[in-house]
Amino acid sequence: MTNNEAEAAGSSRVSGGAAGSASTSSAAKIEITEKVRVLCLHGYRQDADSFKNKLGSFRKFAGKYADFVFISAPHVAAPLEPQGNLVEEQRSWWANKDDGTFKGTNKSGPAIGFQDSLHVVEEAWKTQGPFQGLLGFSQGACFVGLICGLAKKKLTSIRPEFAVLSSGFISGSLVHMSAYEERITIPTLHIYGLTDEIIPKDMSEALAAQFKNVEVLEHDGGHYFPAKAQQKQTYINFFQDRLQEYLEHLELQQSSNASFIDSAEEDDGGVTDANDAEVAAVTAAAGSDMDDSD
Repeated sequence: MTNNEAEAAGSSRVSGGAAGSASTSSAAKIEITEKVRVLCLHGYRQDADSFKNKLGSFRKFAGKYADFVFISAPHVAAPLEPQGNLVEEQRSWWANKDDGTFKGTNKSGPAIGFQDSLHVVEEAWKTQGPFQGLLGFSQGACFVGLICGLAKKKLTSIRPEFAVLSSGFISGSLVHMSAYEERITIPTLHIYGLTDEIIPKDMSEALAAQFKNVEVLEHDGGHYFPAKAQQKQTYINFFQDRLQEYLEHLELQQSSNASFIDSAEEDDGGVTDANDAEVAAVTAAAGSDMDDSD
């Protein structure tokens, strides 16, 4: 694993779904009256429905603490083949090859359709929200990493408070390089398979190194989002902690609003008392003048 794990404060490694003690203790503190909401981005050639189905067990594990909303990437228009036949359109957040396809290991390629896809996610974040977190798989996880980097630089309207990135990687598209200039501080859970041949683990580790508050879940499989019994507690703990933070934020916000209202009322009361005193003094003076004139 990268040096990021050793130096990141609050970071931890979870192999096979072992639970952290801090996460377990947080469960006793919270009463489940709310859920965090998470916007989910699928991988290449998937869509919202297929990704939702693949995450059925995962959603069952985390559903007590989070609601998951799934959106689909737009179709990427591919150029004509030499014979003049249109290449079949693929669902993709962007294409990084000139033939309109995408490959995670491709370096120095374009990012065809990326801005359109970013607009789709920004619209969903705005119109289907509020959301607190992002979740992505494969190209979707790469996209989540990019969005976090753009949010850090205030180049997108999306402001995630946490993220889950499964089989993620750093984009090789040249136009995306600036998104990785600063490390991201929000809590993140990075998931990858030790035998993944599509996105090797070192690519996912490189993405994790872009974040400071990192938890890592390794599994023995390949290129898929794991949701077996051994991963259950990791997911529960992660979303318990995110819900705890969210509820604490709401409580502080409500307390701050209440303090502001109380302060405003006190200020209004002080002004009213002063005005009443001034009016009483003027009235008394006027009454005295009238007595003298009589």
